[in-house]
Amino acid sequence: MATWFALSSIFPKLFSVQLLTHGNSRIRVPVTIRIQPERFCHRAPTVTNEVPQNADFPQHYSRKEKKPFPVPIVELRRAARERMKKMKDEPRKSMSAPKNGLLVKSLVLTAYNVYNTRITLINNLKKLLKVVPVHACGWCNEIHVGPVGHPFELCKGTHANIRKGLHEWTNAHVEDILIPIEAYHLFDRLGKWITHEERFSGVEIPEFPTKRRRKPIIRIGRKEFIDADESDLPDKISEGPLKPLPAETPDSEIVAPLDNEVVPLAVETILAWERTRKGAKRLMRLYNVSVCGYCPEIHVGSQDHKA
Repeated sequence: MATWFALSSIFPKLFSVQLLTHGNSRIRVPVTIRIQPERFCHRAPTVTNEVPQNADFPQHYSRKEKKPFPVPIVELRRAARERMKKMKDEPRKSMSAPKNGLLVKSLVLTAYNVYNTRITLINNLKKLLKVVPVHACGWCNEIHVGPVGHPFELCKGTHANIRKGLHEWTNAHVEDILIPIEAYHLFDRLGKWITHEERFSGVEIPEFPTKRRRKPIIRIGRKEFIDADESDLPDKISEGPLKPLPAETPDSEIVAPLDNEVVPLAVETILAWERTRKGAKRLMRLYNVSVCGYCPEIHVGSQDHKA
């Protein structure tokens, strides 16, 4: 009896005991007990974050190390052999743009938007550097936003072991934040191997002319083709660029923004960066882009250069 009263005093809502008096004797009838575990079993709180605030940087490779392929080269060769076996007995299909030498019309406006937003991004960064202190290491590609560079020994540049991994901070420029990457231009995008003097231009830039076909090419071999006869087509009228092409503002003309203009300018810069990345990813789905495994050099086009 004492045990039941002790339990009923501790859990008055979970236990109940009915005492029935019958004559001189007492009958103890326990009531059916149903324990709901969710009432006293507390769940541990969990914190979820779909967009992690702290993410690891890509692995740093020295100039002597080669970046790994996203897909192992053995699997790429095996998949290529399987495709060749399947295509051997099948009739040759007509190629779609841009493999047939024509432009992808749906991506022309995207190319102009990427070009324009990139110029906007560079000009806005030049303005923000006038009011936001940014430091860059003179030996590696690491940057630090703040009045003083951090003291962590994480430098992996030249002679890092002599400096014990310490960074040598200097005032950062736009080239330290957005590493300049040049693409090689070829007058004929489907032409032969190119040299370093040529640049690839997907946008109609006057100083970088490029050949534009109006009929698909005719393949006569794996790497050989001839241009289709375009003599029956009317003369092409130059329409000029679809949108006016902006230009980078010289450093001497950059004016520091006012205090109430810094936040809107920073938001505009972030949006320009996201639009540039989104548009570039969309272009890279159809236009081949290759990167060197030992340096940050890239090549846009089906034929990589051998210079």
